[in-house]
Amino acid sequence: MPDIQAAWLRASLPLCLLGVLATEGESYGYALIQRLGEAGLGGLKAATLYPALGRLEEEGAVEVRWSAGDGGPGRKYYRLTAAGHTRLAEEYRSWRALDDVVSTLAGDPPPAPTTHANQGGEDR
Repeated sequence: MPDIQAAWLRASLPLCLLGVLATEGESYGYALIQRLGEAGLGGLKAATLYPALGRLEEEGAVEVRWSAGDGGPGRKYYRLTAAGHTRLAEEYRSWRALDDVVSTLAGDPPPAPTTHANQGGEDR
């Protein structure tokens, strides 16, 4: 899978988080990092994930509950709210519209030019 630029990752992360929580249910940070990595968003750092989850919580798209850990620290679980489901539907439609525009304008890029080394320094 090609590398995803950091700016694209930051821009799409809230939508991806909402989608995972909608389809897979309640989850915690480390599990979300693993799931997003499996889907192709590898290299996601906790320092990027947790602020995004915090903003989603502040905006009412997710709710949080703490659960005691099994012999370790407790975990913070995130679950989509009704507002989160609405936001997911709206943002997904917007994302698809943007994708259509970008695909129309950018299209399939032509192959990169290749250079042919001249043998013996002569033009042929």
